[in-house]
Amino acid sequence: MPENSTPPPGGEQPRSVQLTDPRALRAYAHPLRMTLVGLLRRHGPFTATRAAELTGESVASCSYHLRILAKYGLVEEAPGGRGREKPWRATARYTEWPGHSDDPSVAQAADELNVAVAERYFGRFAKVLESREGVSKQWREAELFGDALVYLTPEELASLGERIDELLGAYADREDDPSLRPAGAQPVSFLKIAYLDPDTDETEEGQR
Repeated sequence: MPENSTPPPGGEQPRSVQLTDPRALRAYAHPLRMTLVGLLRRHGPFTATRAAELTGESVASCSYHLRILAKYGLVEEAPGGRGREKPWRATARYTEWPGHSDDPSVAQAADELNVAVAERYFGRFAKVLESREGVSKQWREAELFGDALVYLTPEELASLGERIDELLGAYADREDDPSLRPAGAQPVSFLKIAYLDPDTDETEEGQR
């Protein structure tokens, strides 16, 4: 179950860090820790002091949570500084964890992390929707907001995901190389979510 699964451009940083230890999965499920990792990937390296400025949390709290993330290989100390002024950096561009495990403890921890990530995604999305005054008509009409019910086999769903990854991969190099971004390009969060619907009421589908 990858978080931010679009294939990244080339570079020295590893593509992803794999979480398979239930303790690591539960550690990452903390909202502030997910926020810190995301900020480091986009704006790092930075210190606990800078982390506090970006998150509104205390320096002590950020320092503590960065150490927990380091324990499970999600962040690491960057060169320079010391104490609370030492910089931290993300160890990889993306985080991945099992979509299925025969180990009940891993499966439960992965499910708990999935819930935490979903709450984070939709919490951020809801916050964006609360204030749209600065969004132009062009962007509003281009944004995607809807759902579809389709009947697929597991193999077809996996294939569909691969095709979506291929489409998104065409824009991946723009992340690290601003010169590749056309005029007017802005960061867009693209959520890729498809799940087996356990209780489909067909009268409710296709509302958008």
